[in-house]
Amino acid sequence: MKLRIAFIAPTLGILGGQGVQAATLAGALRKDGWALDFIPINPSFPRGLRWLRRVPYARTLLNEALYLMRLSALRRADVVHVFSASYWSFLLAPAPAILVARCLGKRIVLNYRSGEADDHLARWGVLVHPLLRVVDEIVVPSEYLRTIFTRHGYRARVIPNVVDLSRFRYRERGAPEPRLVSTRNLEPYYRVDNTLEAFALLRARYPEATLTLAGFGSGERQLRGLAASLGMGGIRFVGRVEPTAMPGVLDTADIFVNSSVVDNQPVSVLEAFASGLPVVSTGTGDIAAMVRDGETGLIVPPDDPTAIVKAVISLLDDPERAARIGRQAATEVEKYTWARVKALWASVYWGLAA
Repeated sequence: MKLRIAFIAPTLGILGGQGVQAATLAGALRKDGWALDFIPINPSFPRGLRWLRRVPYARTLLNEALYLMRLSALRRADVVHVFSASYWSFLLAPAPAILVARCLGKRIVLNYRSGEADDHLARWGVLVHPLLRVVDEIVVPSEYLRTIFTRHGYRARVIPNVVDLSRFRYRERGAPEPRLVSTRNLEPYYRVDNTLEAFALLRARYPEATLTLAGFGSGERQLRGLAASLGMGGIRFVGRVEPTAMPGVLDTADIFVNSSVVDNQPVSVLEAFASGLPVVSTGTGDIAAMVRDGETGLIVPPDDPTAIVKAVISLLDDPERAARIGRQAATEVEKYTWARVKALWASVYWGLAA
């Protein structure tokens, strides 16, 4: 017999790592025969009220009301799997689900995924710690987050993120071209501005170089302005890319660049691995454990466009090294498949010891 799981998570209407992971895990669990109810933290608005999505505060109030109404479905669940970010998101989505599930006597698994965990647990402790104490299990994707939770007095179990390798086409780049790609959303903590400035330096040596920016967010206007001020071509903003289209975007590039300064275990990097792309990245969060410098990618300091461009040029100048890194990354990503983690999730749901 398998348990009935209730997922509390964003749908792909909120396109980001949490939504992608929730959709991937839900699909894998259902395929393996688990009964699963998906309760979205971003429920669809009634037809006549969809215009409120464009109105700040009003959309939050309506969204929260619709979400809270759906929590009654937790009565059917054996286990409540709550996906969690930090700060206000934690209070608006995980907190109510945890309280309702506890009142109903359900087993609660908090799947905490934010790279901002340390600051969140320290500064918002009075609001967060009482809720963390009532969950049955805390699951995090990385040793980086487990260390943070341990420091704050909590035991956490590590189950890494999952990538469906069948969706991606591994392609070894024999002699990489200066075709860069970034698939991070356009938010300040991903520092896509550093990627743009590094690309400007690269164009001085490789005038034919291109950069594809796949993502959207609050910083788009500023980043488009920066791109224009750099006075060069070759930059393409493709906006929001659905998960089904992401493999095609990655296949058009030869080097993946990430400049984030707040992070955990980004699925975007794993997808680059699966596509055969050598990765140049900052070592934020758990990234240094994934992108081992000189083995599965190249690590650069944060906020250093010059270091980024030097790393990119080193790959372009040494195709054999670039190909070797791509191959080793493709081997590394095998650790992040459903086959490797499904027994771990089953143990969590059944409450078995790690």
